[in-house]
Amino acid sequence: MDSFRIGHGYDVHRLVAGRDLILGGVNIPYEKGLLGHSDADALLHAVMDAVFGALAMGDIGKHFPDTDEKYRGADSMKLCQVVSALMKDAGYAVGNIDVTVIAQRPKIAPFISDMKKNVASAFACDEACVNVKATTEEGLGFTGQGEGISAHAVCLLFKQK
Repeated sequence: MDSFRIGHGYDVHRLVAGRDLILGGVNIPYEKGLLGHSDADALLHAVMDAVFGALAMGDIGKHFPDTDEKYRGADSMKLCQVVSALMKDAGYAVGNIDVTVIAQRPKIAPFISDMKKNVASAFACDEACVNVKATTEEGLGFTGQGEGISAHAVCLLFKQK
């Protein structure tokens, strides 16, 4: 195996009424939430896919299929802990994780510190190894029109000695 592995993850969910908006394990007050089989935390889903990508282990759909009722309403923080354990079992640790959330609204900045703490906790790394940022799309596309929220994540894993 390589000393270092890089992965990229992407996730998107539609915004709908009647659901909590959870990003990075943080419940954000908003009139809509993300629609999905689990808690639809697009940020954490992108991070998990980045880690799975770095490990060449497929994606979250393979490991936590939306056809399996045991994952209905699943807490993505708990799923991250499973992914983290798989990463450790493969002999890797997080070098860094960088996430971009794309959302016209609500404003994400007030919640970034808690999101970073949650990601660092789930993947047993220092908060200094996690970066979370947010951007809008200036009113363009489905995220710019407020129809959904997406997230991109990249990670660097290193082989533990």
